[in-house]
Amino acid sequence: MIVGIDEAGRGPLAGPVVAAAFTVLNPKFEYRNSKHVSGFVLGASNLQLRDSKLLSPKQRELIYEELCRNPDLEWGIGQVSEKQIDKINILQATRLAMKRAFWSLHRNLQRKLSKNSNIIKSSYSRKILYKYYDELVIVDGNILLDLPVAQKAVVKADATIFPCMAASIIAKVTRDHLMLKLHKKYPLYGFDRHKGYGTTFHLQALEKYGTSPIHRRSFSPIRQLTNF
Repeated sequence: MIVGIDEAGRGPLAGPVVAAAFTVLNPKFEYRNSKHVSGFVLGASNLQLRDSKLLSPKQRELIYEELCRNPDLEWGIGQVSEKQIDKINILQATRLAMKRAFWSLHRNLQRKLSKNSNIIKSSYSRKILYKYYDELVIVDGNILLDLPVAQKAVVKADATIFPCMAASIIAKVTRDHLMLKLHKKYPLYGFDRHKGYGTTFHLQALEKYGTSPIHRRSFSPIRQLTNF
């Protein structure tokens, strides 16, 4: 069984980096290669999964909702705050968010398995439950993690491997939701529009208002504004 891990938010000037770990619990869960795009078709819903960067926000939301409501699927979320990013750098923060996502998935699986005897019939699920780690974790990109499992780093896995593609979408939508909440707290910067990325509007807002508590002070141009 494959666990896919991907992240969202390495590049923005503000907010956390978020990672998701995703797996298919039921081997009978249906997804198939798309005939029209590079990606997959999700079960009976006929939703087209692709690299999350090629999907519109509305498409990502629809797929996210479908993934979240399906009992044959499970995922976990990990995040690292902007303050911790500044302390340990974005690469180490990304690794940490991915590790947290994996262990969040593990805890979610334990809870689900303890409540659902039908799922426990899966040999994979029994191994998860009793901590026999022989599943394969595929991490999007070139990062390997300090985890007690077999791993493989695959560049562009979020565009070719279903669990990584799903993890990418879940991480992206989860982070977008967080940034929308932060926009309500810090409305001057337009986080609802750019989610913390360094757009012209965002840079102009920084010049006009200075930084907020959720800006990453180790990132240029924030570093130049704060003498971090």
